[in-house]
Amino acid sequence: MKTNDVISLISKIREKINRLIITEMEQNGIEGIVTSHGDIINALYNKPRMTMAEIAEKIGKDKSTVTALIDKLVKLGYVTKIRDTEDTRVVYVELTDKGNELKPIFEAISEKLLGAFYLEVSENEKEVLLRILNKIYSNL
Repeated sequence: MKTNDVISLISKIREKINRLIITEMEQNGIEGIVTSHGDIINALYNKPRMTMAEIAEKIGKDKSTVTALIDKLVKLGYVTKIRDTEDTRVVYVELTDKGNELKPIFEAISEKLLGAFYLEVSENEKEVLLRILNKIYSNL
């Protein structure tokens, strides 16, 4: 398989995954957010209060992109921004009740996605795939 074929296939898989996630969110009445917003919300499920810099590092996006994504989530009512009282340059992000209500929906979407992703893939194949993907990630 040629390198371009691999890159094309990875791109197509990513596109299908994003389309599935967006479709599932819309079917659950979640509109106006994209998968990058979901990455932020998911990060906040794991650590309920994070700085903008922590979120940027966690989801692998630059700070300016994260700021724009978070501003949209604030407008939609999913997160709130809180300025540190001692160092006003630091801004914390926390989920609102509305943001926390998404958790079971996100978990269900994740389960459905993983079910489709690993359909007819053996445990051994999953381990090999994970090992290869980790190698590729480390190489980059």
